[in-house]
This record gives sequence, C-alpha cells and structure tokens, in this order.
Amino acid sequence: MVPPPLMAPVYRLERTFEQNAAAGPSFAGSYPDVPATPPKDFFGHRVASRIGIAASLAMNEQWFEFFSRLGFDLLTYKTIRSRERRAHAPPNWLYVDEANARADGAAALQAIGGVPAAPLFATAAGSIGMPSSPPEAWRRDIRNCRARLRSGQVMIVSVVGTSDADTTEEDFVKDFAALTGEARDAGAQVVELNFSCPNVGRRESEVYRNVEVATRIARAARAAAGSLPLLVKVGSIEQRETMTALLRALAGLADGVVMINAPSRMIVDAAGSAAFGAGREHAGMMGGATFEVAMKCVRNAIEIVQRDGLDLHVLAVGGVCSPERIGAFFDAGAYAVLAASACAWDPYLAIRAKHHDPML
Repeated sequence: MVPPPLMAPVYRLERTFEQNAAAGPSFAGSYPDVPATPPKDFFGHRVASRIGIAASLAMNEQWFEFFSRLGFDLLTYKTIRSRERRAHAPPNWLYVDEANARADGAAALQAIGGVPAAPLFATAAGSIGMPSSPPEAWRRDIRNCRARLRSGQVMIVSVVGTSDADTTEEDFVKDFAALTGEARDAGAQVVELNFSCPNVGRRESEVYRNVEVATRIARAARAAAGSLPLLVKVGSIEQRETMTALLRALAGLADGVVMINAPSRMIVDAAGSAAFGAGREHAGMMGGATFEVAMKCVRNAIEIVQRDGLDLHVLAVGGVCSPERIGAFFDAGAYAVLAASACAWDPYLAIRAKHHDPML
C-alpha cells in the first residue's frame, strides 16, 4: 500500500536552501516497494519509467538517494555553476491566493500566510535563485550521486552560465560549454542547459527568449557534450511564432526541450508590497495553476515539432502533483514528465503513478 501525501514537507519551508541541502530530507516515513514496470527508452538508456525530478529538490547526494529510492527514474541534479552562488535569503517559498493564480500573467499574485489546507495541489511562489555549491563540491557530489543510481535510472545534470556586469556574451557561451564538459566528466548521462529562471538577472533568466544567443550556447554545448544527450530548459512561451523560431533553431543541436520552468509572476503581500522583499518583486509560480500554463506550452511545442518534422523531444514540467496530471502530459505527447515542488509533499508520487499506469 502506498502511504498518503505527507502532513509536513520533506523540504523545510522555514529554512534556507543551504540548510535544507545540508540536513537532507525531513522524512521519517516508510519506503514501500517500487512496482516493477516494463523498460522504456530514454535517449538510448533503458529506464523503468520516464517519470522524474526536475532541477529542483535533488540538490545533493542525500536528496538524490532519497528520490532514487522512491522510484523517480530520471533524476536531475540541481543546476550547477562554475562558481559558488548562495540562494536568496528567506522567505523562499510562499503560497498564494488561488483566486488570481489563473489570471493573466501580468496580474500580481497575493501571498497568503502559512500553508493552505491542501498544499500538494495549491499554487505557490518560489524565490530561491539559482544557487550552486562550489565546483570542487559538486564534482565530488555528482560522482557520488551517479553511484547511487538504481537499475533503470538515469542522471541528468543541469548547468547554467553565470553572467555578471562585466561578462561578455562570448564568456557566457564558453561558461555553458565548459560546464557541459565538466558535467559529462563528472558522470552526467544527460546534460540540461538551464535557459530559464524567474528570479535571477534577466540575462541568465531569459536566454530562451533570445534565439541567437540560445543557439550559440546550444552549439557550443553540443560540441562539449560529445555523444551525451543534450536538453534545453525553457520558460513559458506565449507566442507560437516565438516558440517555432526557438525550436527550429535548437533542432539538430539539442535532443530535447524541458518545459516549463516556473512562470515569472509579481508576488505581493496584503499591503501590495513585494512579498519576498525589495528587489525580488517577481518570483516563479509553482504547482497548482502552473499545470494549465505548462500544458498549453507542451501541446504547442509538440504540434510544432510534428508539423515541422523537428528532431526534438518535449519533456513536461509544471504542476505535476498527481498520477492523473502525469498521464495527461503523456497523453498530450510528452516524452517524459518531471515533477518539482509537489515532491516536497508527496515523495511517493512516482510510486503512485507506477501503480496507476505501469506504462508511464
């Protein structure tokens, strides 16, 4: 029997990202048997399922082992940089009023106090940034994580170039490429280029909106990756013409597109001020209402890929909080489905999905 979702999350909402990483999951539950499922193909790897963890909670060996043991078969190691970067100060994770969560993207979302009654299905906002441990730490940790993989599992490593005020475009491209090679050498079986984050500087957060730069990075990373499959993670793309241009440019360089990263929304408190503090007016919408935004993007992307005969797979992320939503993404044509914030409350989600449909 699969246990119900947890009453308290494995990620401690009141603590910093670094404290959560160091402490490991807050979990005293059981580890039920993971159902045996027919093998599937994932970019040439035989996997037990195409259900996994997006670049989010698998932040080090402790967290990686936790989700591996609970049947998530595509495990994305949280985004690495070529230098250490601390996460934003708390708060990092707030829940929002559902009344406005499905409104137009320009509408501000109001944070609520505490945790709602059904947090697994609720809409939240995250403002963590893109932190990274120093290279000497993640090199060792990635190797350890790779050794933790169980049969039928694959390790994806997410990378991002760092852009400061004096960083040239050439430096930015080279940073992505160098990290791709480092991830490969450390043990990654698939590399993800993170072209989207809703709460860092625009140059890092909106690479996917600049087709020319995105193409340059993908080409350089393709050379660095060698034979490894290469993924590109993007944010929400509203216009089909924009999405078409990006997908056409990436075809032949990347093997797949991961969509979507948390959509950027303005998050305010009851007084209308920035809920996360000055300078952090925007954050990423997570869970709940993100599903509808992600589904629209995934469907559009799959239609474009099929119409234009592009050699790309689409991996779905966003609001993945139930086996039914996982199934809906697969029914829409997604190649794989990756969960994120929901796994804090339901680490049994992959096991639950495998009971629901062993073919996922």
